[in-house]
Amino acid sequence: MENYLGISEKTYQLGKEAEKKIKPYLERLDEICDINTQRVLAAFRKHRVSDSMFAGTTGYGYDDHGRDTLDKIYADLFGAEAGLVRIGFVNGTHALCCALFSALKSGDVILSVTSAPYDTLLGTITGDYMGSMKNYGIKYRQVDLKDGLPDLEAIKEAAKADDIKLVYIQRSRGYAVRQTLSCAEIGEICKVVKSVNKNAVIMVDNCYGEFTETIEPTHVGADLCAGSLIKNIGGGLAPTGGYVVGRKDLVENAAYRLTAPGIGGECGCTMGQNRLLYQGLFMAPHTTAQAIKTAIFCAQVMLDLGYEVDPLPETPRYDIIQTIAFGAPEPLRRFCEGIQSGAPVDSFVTPEPWAMPGYDDPVIMAAGAFVQGASIELSADAPMREPYVCFMQGGLTYSSGKAGILLAAEKLNLK
Repeated sequence: MENYLGISEKTYQLGKEAEKKIKPYLERLDEICDINTQRVLAAFRKHRVSDSMFAGTTGYGYDDHGRDTLDKIYADLFGAEAGLVRIGFVNGTHALCCALFSALKSGDVILSVTSAPYDTLLGTITGDYMGSMKNYGIKYRQVDLKDGLPDLEAIKEAAKADDIKLVYIQRSRGYAVRQTLSCAEIGEICKVVKSVNKNAVIMVDNCYGEFTETIEPTHVGADLCAGSLIKNIGGGLAPTGGYVVGRKDLVENAAYRLTAPGIGGECGCTMGQNRLLYQGLFMAPHTTAQAIKTAIFCAQVMLDLGYEVDPLPETPRYDIIQTIAFGAPEPLRRFCEGIQSGAPVDSFVTPEPWAMPGYDDPVIMAAGAFVQGASIELSADAPMREPYVCFMQGGLTYSSGKAGILLAAEKLNLK
């Protein structure tokens, strides 16, 4: 085999042995990919997707047929009443913020049942910022995880309170060392909450989780789901944006928060981006499967090098994230350097920790992506704090993902 990247034979052999071990785990992903691809195709056929929908609009964006049809396609894929898919969402946190405000007003309480949300969203809720939920008089409570899993008994007790108007579930781990939730586990939380509080809206932060299973949280009882288009569901092609899906009235309220009350989703030009959103969604089941294969390969390679990983290679996956506990800053830095060197963009850059907006600790990030910050593309990031756990995700193709992991392993092997 030609060696274009200067990877040593020792590291290549490490990768070959790892790939032999994980072969059965990779094969089971293909069935999920096939089913989800058929689901997407069926939705495209039902809504008669045509070339005319890709033209886009300018100005106010009234009567954008492509945009409005994509809303309906997302709703169908999530088994929801309505969808809101917009390039106007600047990131996942923005989409989640609009979704949260769709069900909350001053005096209400949001209950997070998966411990504290990740850093930037927590700032949206409890931060001392103009326009935060705290600033609007919305209160916050949380139920901590128990042994890394939702504490159903504690959730049941906490959700009884009459002032709880929204129950928030974070599906993925954020910057926490905890298990990602399956749709079945989310469904159990929904049952518990609805058994004691029928009026509370249940909302799921679905970032990193789309198309990892053949169903989504709104199929198992969630009223609302939100996420980013530059993660799984954008397929690596969406240039920006986010989505909110769920109950029709809540999605409409989220649209009012995104634009203005009374305007909502009627405005919002697409500026020629519809084709990328459609094509990205079409690619998303396959791209997500490629990212998960990369994560499994990473888990096995790092495990063979003696590092603690989560999930383990054989563990079923409900998001695209792989964690590696390095225990010290130096190997974490070297791993990120290797990932960056395997990127198609900015491969020559050396990642350095920096004060990333919304985070309490300096964050190191390896991300040489075609779309800035797109974590469906191969990337690795970590807050520089003990136990120095790195969060690796993405990989538009398994082949390029493997190359990036081997380059990271090479950096570790050289020291």
